[in-house]
Amino acid sequence: MAHISTLILLLPLLGFAVVLLNGKNMNESQIGLVATGVVGLSFVASVIDFVLLLHRSDREVTVQLFNWIDVGTLHVPAALLVDPLSITMCLFVTGVSTLIHLYSIGYMHAEKDYKKFFLYFNLFVFSMLALVLANNLVFTFVGWEGVGVCSYWLVSFYFDRDSASSAGKKAFIYNRVGDVGLLVAMFLLFSRTGTLTYLGVFEKAGTLTPTVATLVVLALLLAATGKSAQIPLFNWLPDAMEGPTPVSALIHAATMVTAGVYLLVRMSPVLALSSSGRMTIAVIGGVTAFVAATIATSQKDIKKVLAFSTVSQIGYMVLAVGVGAYGAAIFLMVGHAFYKALLFLGSGSVIHSLNGEQDLRKMGALAKFLPLTYPTFLVGWLAISGIPPFAGFWAKGDVLTNVFAHNKVLWVLAVVTAILTAYYMSRLFVLTFRGTERFREETHGHEPHESPWVMTTPLVILAVLSVFGGALALPWVHHDSLANFLSSTFGYVAPIASQSTLSQWGLAAVDIAAALIGLAAAFSIWRSRYEDEKLTPKFLEQVWYWDNFYDATIGRPLEDLAVFSDAVIEDEVIDGGVMGLAVGIRRSSQGVRKIQSGFVRHYALAMALGLAVIVVYLVARVG
Repeated sequence: MAHISTLILLLPLLGFAVVLLNGKNMNESQIGLVATGVVGLSFVASVIDFVLLLHRSDREVTVQLFNWIDVGTLHVPAALLVDPLSITMCLFVTGVSTLIHLYSIGYMHAEKDYKKFFLYFNLFVFSMLALVLANNLVFTFVGWEGVGVCSYWLVSFYFDRDSASSAGKKAFIYNRVGDVGLLVAMFLLFSRTGTLTYLGVFEKAGTLTPTVATLVVLALLLAATGKSAQIPLFNWLPDAMEGPTPVSALIHAATMVTAGVYLLVRMSPVLALSSSGRMTIAVIGGVTAFVAATIATSQKDIKKVLAFSTVSQIGYMVLAVGVGAYGAAIFLMVGHAFYKALLFLGSGSVIHSLNGEQDLRKMGALAKFLPLTYPTFLVGWLAISGIPPFAGFWAKGDVLTNVFAHNKVLWVLAVVTAILTAYYMSRLFVLTFRGTERFREETHGHEPHESPWVMTTPLVILAVLSVFGGALALPWVHHDSLANFLSSTFGYVAPIASQSTLSQWGLAAVDIAAALIGLAAAFSIWRSRYEDEKLTPKFLEQVWYWDNFYDATIGRPLEDLAVFSDAVIEDEVIDGGVMGLAVGIRRSSQGVRKIQSGFVRHYALAMALGLAVIVVYLVARVG
């Protein structure tokens, strides 16, 4: 089992090394085959490891790779922790990433930096696997930073465009703010427990005082808000759409933004020690889900609608973590990976067919031109909207049921968010595939066309997973449901009041009603129009003016401080001090220069007088 677990991690790194060292001698097809093949093999290894884990009584295996850091009382091995949570993450990360890699072979065809793209992609997957397989926080931090730097490279892939380079820098800086939270949590935990391995921290978590436990939980939340794009650090994710569409799919579905939720779930035994910390997590998740959903209703770029949708769906996962429903959070994470990857890759197919056009107002009536993209996108739309029996209905319903049991106010907010989700996704679907043709000028006379098989095959597979993915957590489908499989990983789980059959059906009916209300509203409004300023207010289109607020309160003051420092501190204080010192030395040298006459007799007289003074001083001391 140890060798299989190591292969899961190292295969994507092997692909990175092969393409890096031999890429000049490989054509596009070979590069794409190697990069996709190693991730596919990593998925196969994950399946084997999963089967082996199922047949073990002890589902918690530590795989030692080598000794890494050994300084004083700090002992950090390079080791893997294979348990139900990490292997579940490995399965969907490698599986979905394989499909996105395959899709990218067609989407990135003829790009000048084709090799560089797949280098970053393989390194991205390796970093995510290191993050989820690590048995300690330091090793996790390596993967954490790895996905961060890969996202920076990939978001700014078209770095010759100012918008892309700015988006990459924005993603990088926002994530560094979140990193402070993870580092603070690590420092606090090590100072109190003396270890940074997960099992060691969990064993000694009971020694944490309530105050320290709350501080750790809040620090972990800050880390998660950066990586998983939650309030107040969610602004970077929509701008990340500047990268190629497969990048968006990989970041939103299989890597990066799921890392923050994973970290919170992994640290559940620590979260159990702070009820106020968990409530803060729940509130942040619920509010983020709602705010992002309102913003998505007014976006005109097809990818930005999906980007804010991701922020909202991750908010649901964070909300589930906050109420202790860790299994529901992971269930939604897996289901979301299926249909969000499908939606992003489907949007890429649409963009590909329209020669790069992303504006929803310039699309319409594409259903007949895209015979495979259209039905698969339809599946993704129904899944995320929460229509049964698609995966989203079961996964989101699981979250809503748990939230209802713990906090009715947050449940109402989550249901309203579900209505908005169905609304904005239906708006996107109608404006893209239904209505009138509005793309003729944008395609320059060319008819929209279906993508090649290498791009449509992943769409079909993801559509199937989006239909049947709900079976993962349905206990009557198989003996060991996802929730039961994961349960041994979690610490304290808040008890859920048992619901009567009537209550369960009632909650399910509310979920379905929310989805249908959103669908009906969108179809009635947008089937005969493609733009309406009253329905897409500037306030929402401009992200609640969140960026403007940060610009006014942080960006501009810092810019003014930089200008002041350049004009005053640099010129007058620093340069003035240096120049003042130089002038002082020059003037003193001018004074001293006056005694330098150049005549030997003057120097001889000075020496004689100095010698006489010394002699008189010595005689006086002796006397």
